[in-house]
This record gives sequence, C-alpha cells and structure tokens, in this order.
Amino acid sequence: MRVFTPVEVARNAENSKYLGVLVAARYARELNALPRDAVPAGIEQKLTTRSLEALVSGNVHFRLVKRRRGGIAG
Repeated sequence: MRVFTPVEVARNAENSKYLGVLVAARYARELNALPRDAVPAGIEQKLTTRSLEALVSGNVHFRLVKRRRGGIAG
C-alpha cells in the first residue's frame, strides 16, 4: 500500500488537500462504474489507490462547476 501525503494530493488539486481528496474519490467512483473487462489486466490495486496515484501523477484533469442553488419552482 502506498502512502500519499497531503502535500502530494494538494499539488495537483489547486493547492487544496480537501479538493484533492474529493477529486480522487469522484475518480474512484468513475473507475468503479467501468465494466470489469475495461480495466487493464494485472492491476490488483484498490480503486482509491489507483485514483490517488493518477491525481498525484497529474493524469486526472478536472474543472470546478458551480452548483445551482434553487428551490422548487411553484
């Protein structure tokens, strides 16, 4: 198991540890949604480890989208 420091995670997430963890978690969910045959053979790492490695190495590109705040139109 590899240990990722908060500094490593923040480096590619706009200097925010919190944002880095959120991006990695979202990417892990995307990896989990892929069909099993789409995952390269021989990779036995957990999805969270793979997503953090991708984020730290700069292979994950993301953009922030503002949330729309609105109530129920009546």
